[in-house]
Amino acid sequence: MYNIFKKHRRWKLICAILSLSLLTVMAGAAVAPALGLIREHFADTDTGLVQMIVSMPAIFIALTNLFLFKPLCKRFRARTLLMIGLALYTVFGCAAGLFSSIAMILVCRALVGVGVGIIVPLSTGLLSFYFTKDKQGPLMGYSSALNMLGGVVATLIAGGLAMISWRLSFMVYLLGLISVVLCLVWMPNDRIYDSRQSSNSGASVKQYAPYMLVMFVLSFTFFVYPASFALECSKSGAISQGLIAPVMAMMDVFGFVGGLAFSSLSKCIKKGARFIAPVLFIVSYVFLGIVGGAAGILIGSAFVGIANGIGVPFIMTSASAKAGKDAATTVMPLISAALYLAQFLTPVILSAVGQISSANSFVIALGAAVVLAAVSLTVPKDRR
Repeated sequence: MYNIFKKHRRWKLICAILSLSLLTVMAGAAVAPALGLIREHFADTDTGLVQMIVSMPAIFIALTNLFLFKPLCKRFRARTLLMIGLALYTVFGCAAGLFSSIAMILVCRALVGVGVGIIVPLSTGLLSFYFTKDKQGPLMGYSSALNMLGGVVATLIAGGLAMISWRLSFMVYLLGLISVVLCLVWMPNDRIYDSRQSSNSGASVKQYAPYMLVMFVLSFTFFVYPASFALECSKSGAISQGLIAPVMAMMDVFGFVGGLAFSSLSKCIKKGARFIAPVLFIVSYVFLGIVGGAAGILIGSAFVGIANGIGVPFIMTSASAKAGKDAATTVMPLISAALYLAQFLTPVILSAVGQISSANSFVIALGAAVVLAAVSLTVPKDRR
């Protein structure tokens, strides 16, 4: 990663764009370590409402991507649009800790979702807009790596702040100020929306449906892990309660490694690159759901992180190759919507499948990984 910053003449622009990737995973998960304390504070409130503090941003990210992002791109230039998204992210991310009303906290979380819904397509789409295809692969990998790293950093900071007060855990969103400064100083304020783009959104959805489908299945396969890991480990007793958070953080670290390795692996495997993530997910959930034990938990967790770190940039790179410079306003919002819809629906799907099957969550995810391998065939080959 260091070489691309050192050698590339537009390294300042790269820094500004990639800084956005540190923030996106924090939309809901950043305050997860404080959720138990928040539930204690709101003891008289329905548990489902408290849990929505984590899940609320995801649905508003998806809605923003599907219905609001393109109209905003028509009206605002790139840097202005980013400042709007970052302002919503930082201000309302922190403001949630000021309220003692669960309704007001959820309103703030929804507005954070709108902000992230603006940021996410730009965090990858601007790489397609400003850089040639030969640079996009490594940069997408670095974006995925930083996304996973952001999860580790945010979790550790929020967890530390939560030990002082659950309200302070929301201050983790001040990290958005880093991107505010970098984008203000180094981001051009170019117009990224091409007026010649088709206004037929239905045609766009149909055109990019394979990428949306693969992203949805991949994201579901991944999000089964954070949604179920603590519960499954508590049931099996394979590792102690105190090790659950460090093991999940380790998974994010391996996701960071996977993102860094994406470009090199894709060049080596070439046409088989689409199957790297599905195979790694299959291996991971075999260890987690079938092998089990402490060794199975550790090995499986590592492979989950690597698989996600490789799978996401593969989809992003393939989609951006098809969309070209218009990726930020065409395919990226759709892929982002699919990702966050999967995040929001994963607990619902697991609950529904669990009612008709006795299989544990990791075995369900193993089945999803097999499906992922099949739907990956629908992604058009990258002819670069």
